Amino acid sequence: MSSSSSSSSSSSSDQKDTVKVDLGGREVTVPKGGLYDRYRMAPDLDAIARDPRVSGVDFFRKMPKIKVDSPIGPTLTPNFYYAISTARLTMLAPSRAIRARLPEELAPLEVTPGLGLVSVMFFRYDVADIDFYTEAAVGIAVKPARHGKLGFFDLVSGLKNEHLHSYVLSLPVSSDIAQVRGHDGYGFPKWVTDLDVSIDHHRTTARVANDSGGVDLALLANTPKQTAHPSGERVGSLTSYTTIGGAWHSTLNQTNVLNAGTTRSAKGVTLQLGEGRMSDDLRSLKPKRTIQFDVMTEGQAALHMPVPTSIQSRSK
Repeated sequence: MSSSSSSSSSSSSDQKDTVKVDLGGREVTVPKGGLYDRYRMAPDLDAIARDPRVSGVDFFRKMPKIKVDSPIGPTLTPNFYYAISTARLTMLAPSRAIRARLPEELAPLEVTPGLGLVSVMFFRYDVADIDFYTEAAVGIAVKPARHGKLGFFDLVSGLKNEHLHSYVLSLPVSSDIAQVRGHDGYGFPKWVTDLDVSIDHHRTTARVANDSGGVDLALLANTPKQTAHPSGERVGSLTSYTTIGGAWHSTLNQTNVLNAGTTRSAKGVTLQLGEGRMSDDLRSLKPKRTIQFDVMTEGQAALHMPVPTSIQSRSK
């Protein structure tokens, strides 16, 4: 992906290049003349299609937005991401360590008895309804809520990143609007920090800063060989569970995969744990080894607003 959009990530430090907007009583700054400033989540898809970083908008034309009330005020959903790149490290971890970090209503997705899946993810959103930002996550693969016995198919589809269900422990972002929307609107554990993500066909790098400017978490890796997919051919989903106002909600994120690749070798992949919330969360899960590295150099996404969901209590 082109990195030319990184200039869009300027924050309130340069007041003349930003405007202030209200989100449910919280004031945030966004880039002046950016997509949020111009469209307030009601995009002109024809105009966005002319952006050279956007390969097309057909995926979004078939997905009309609706207006909903939310903790951040009335908003349109889904939130569209027109040009994104992502990286995901999937690791084995002891179920005992995972359960210690999960709410009792959720259960880990296990590959074998006693072993579950955890992941570290990095995201770069070059063109989006809420403008450029980057994001990272430590997440746990969980069984779908209110699901009976999980069969082999569920595990395979989970490993293929086709239909994942997750519980997120940490989700730092690089912009104010992403933090407020994600924390107040979706119930995610989001905070703002310096966060660099660069993904191309050769290298995948990321660095998440801690409160003192040092390294919380960093990744340096060779990008797996990429395969191109026509728009709409490979659409994956991620369902995340959060609590908002004490009630369980599920959030659906649909990803239109355009260029992606996977390797099951950890060769050429270096994950550095430093000092900070992400590293602390990952260490608490006691990951044993990396079993898969997925990189999408080009894709799109539609993030839906959370909806209330019924989650059955589980015995540990």
